[in-house]
Formats: sequence, C-alpha cells, structure tokens
Amino acid sequence: MTSVAGQTWFKDEALQRVLSLLNAEGGEGRVVGGAVRNSLMGLPVADIDIATTLLPEAVIERATTAGIKAVPTGIAHGTVTLVIDGKPFEITTLRRDVETDGRRAQVAFSNDWEADAERRDLTINALYASDNGEVVDMVGGLADLERRNIRFIGDAATRIAEDHLRILRFFRFFAYYGSGRPDADGLRACAAARSKIASLSAERVWSEMKKLLAAKDPGRALLWMRQVGILTKVLPETEKWGIDAIPALIATEQALGWTSDPLLRLAAIVPPDVARLAKLAERLRLSKAEAAYLQGWANAPGIKDDMSEVVFDRLLYRYDTPGVAARLKLALAVARGKAEGDFEEMARTARLGKLLERTAGWKKPAFPVSGADALAAGVSAGPRVGEILGKLEQQWLDGNFAMDRAALLARLKELIES
Repeated sequence: MTSVAGQTWFKDEALQRVLSLLNAEGGEGRVVGGAVRNSLMGLPVADIDIATTLLPEAVIERATTAGIKAVPTGIAHGTVTLVIDGKPFEITTLRRDVETDGRRAQVAFSNDWEADAERRDLTINALYASDNGEVVDMVGGLADLERRNIRFIGDAATRIAEDHLRILRFFRFFAYYGSGRPDADGLRACAAARSKIASLSAERVWSEMKKLLAAKDPGRALLWMRQVGILTKVLPETEKWGIDAIPALIATEQALGWTSDPLLRLAAIVPPDVARLAKLAERLRLSKAEAAYLQGWANAPGIKDDMSEVVFDRLLYRYDTPGVAARLKLALAVARGKAEGDFEEMARTARLGKLLERTAGWKKPAFPVSGADALAAGVSAGPRVGEILGKLEQQWLDGNFAMDRAALLARLKELIES
C-alpha cells in the first residue's frame, strides 16, 4: 500500500482537523493533486487541496459550527477555502463535466470519486490520499509517477478538447516532472490541436509559459514544443531565433547558483528587438515590470568583455541596470558554453563575470545639477535648457562623475557664456 501518512505535512494538526471535519457523519474528504504527487516524488509540498463528497454549503456549515473560518472563494464551482491559524485549505466538491468548449467547463456536483478523477487532466495530478494517508489511484498515476511519464487521463485528444490550455500544461508538467521522451499520444494530440491555443486568453497562456520557463530545466520541454510547432504558436518571435542558447544558460545558472529567471530564459530565445518585444508584451499581457525588463534588455548595447571599469560605469549610467545584467548573463552563458579547452573563451568568461559582479554593487549617481539651476544661471526656458544640461552631464560622465556640484555650476556658467 502506498501511503503518505508518515509525511510531516500530512500529520499537520490543521490538516488533520480539516480531514476529520469532512470525514464525519457520512462525508468524505481526500487530499488531491500536487501535495500527493510531490510528496511521493520527494519534492516540497506547498498548497494542499482537498476534494470532498460534501456540497459547498455543507462544508461551510460544518466549518462554521467548528469555529473554522470559511471563505466561499469559488462556490459556484464547488470551492470553499477553510483557514486555520492563517493556513488556507482549498476544499472542492467532487465534480463531473456537463459541457466543455475548450476554454471553460460547466460542471455538476457529484459523489463519484472515479468520475472526479477522470475529469482531471494528467494521471499524476489525479492521485488522492484518504484521511488515513493511503494513496488512491484510479487512473494509473502511480505507475506514471514512477516512470516520470506525463500522460493524459483517458483519450488525450478528448482531454485537450475540454480545455485547450492543457496543451501547454502537458509541456509544463513535462518540464517539471517528466523524463525521456514525452508520451507519444499526448504529443500527437497537442500537435494536432496547436491552432486552438489562439482561443485562449493571453493571461492564461503567459501564466503557463512563465511557469514552464521557471522550471529547473525547461530545455527539453521547449525542444519538443518547437519540434511539434507549438512554441511558434505561443512565441512566434522564436521562429527564426531558436532555443539553442537555453542549454548553456541552464548549465551556467546551475554552476553559478543563479536563481531560475523565466524572463531571462525568455530573453534567451527571442531577438533583442524593441518593437517586436513591445508587441509580444502587449499580445501576452505581460505586466509593466515584465515588459520593462525585456525593453531594458533589448535597449542595452552589446558589451565588450575587455571594457574598462570606467567605460562600463558610464554604460551602466546610461542604460537600465537589470537590462545590462541580462545582456551580461546571456553573453557569459554563451562564453561558458564555448570555454572548455578554449583559453580565449575562458578568459572572456572571467572578464564578463567581473563586469557582472560590478552591476550587482552599482548605484547610479545622481547628476547634481537640474533644470532649475540652468534657469537660475540665465538660460532661457525651452530646448536650450536640455541642450546645455546634456553637454554638462556628458562632461561629468567623461570625468567619471568626479566633478562636484560647485565645479559643475562653474562649468555651467562657462557653457552659457561660450
């Protein structure tokens, strides 16, 4: 018998209190999905979701009677969140699909565990743990988990027709949990339905892609997405650019201890084209911060590894620092990929690394003179103010930020009089 009873997360008092509440008086509740899957794979368990035979109103009534906070977070779809000591537990009534259109489903509540399992997407996501910790598998998820095989439940094409986002979820879960070659039936079904990705909301598509790109190593998933024509449906910018930079970037991240950065991985597979990236950000509804990151990277110039610190400081002053850092990281990854046995590339790697370290401690100095100073010195309001300040700032830069405010004001007077 496979069990999670000995796991620390399962023995948590708050979880046991919830399970006792749901399993009393003819009801039944089981932990489902990610918590069970990750626990069996020896991975950290974060959110704990619970399925129950009880209707949402019954869950709320029982919780209220027991003094547990109940929040109707998605009651129309059968979901209630119970909060104990600040810890949330999402409780969802068993469901079966009544009607689906590829984007949303109409569901009916049920007390049939098998029907609930069969409406889910992947076998490894349809594992349940009873209140005694015993794992219940009705779809072959345990065998797939052991083989690290990412497989749709039942007919792959049918599962995808129910929700087209499952195309991207197939590859996302392959990136995190898969091994070897993707399941052949799933791969064929995803390829056949790739045009349906266009029917999905931009927010859902980017959310899935961002999660995929955040995996420890998304390289194989991206490769198969490219092979079957799905990557270009989501990111047409990659069509002539490719994903060849990903392996070296992943190796560099792991060797140097960089945090997995989905935006840096995205930058590695799209061209540094400001206009195209602006369209990408608009199409996928990226946040302002995400769009700014890509623009900062695209705007940053190519960086010569033999650049002096003085010249590099001027470059950092003129350009977005995170954008420059992204340029350096990608250049460093390429250099490291070529460095084995190549002393020139090894030296280049070391120089790029030093420049990258310099960006981490960089604090942009404030230019000590303002437009108000120029006006006070007698410059007429208008374009002339910007022109004079631009020349003064350049001289300040050329002097490596050494001139203080007094020296700059003296120079301002000279520029006005010249």
